[in-house]
Amino acid sequence: MKNHIAKYRKEARLSQQELADLITVSRKTISTVETNRFTPSVIIALKIARQFNTSVESLFEIEEHD
Repeated sequence: MKNHIAKYRKEARLSQQELADLITVSRKTISTVETNRFTPSVIIALKIARQFNTSVESLFEIEEHD
């Protein structure tokens, strides 16, 4: 799975810590999700999408393997 969280976060001029504080998770959670080391729960994904006023589908995409 691929995500665009860092792009949205930078466009909003938020640090990882600021985003984490807004959705009540740790900075490490944001970091590991952005670097694809951790797949977020549905709740975290929805909170991030709501924070950026976008859909979960805009933030995350499944990479198709041939």
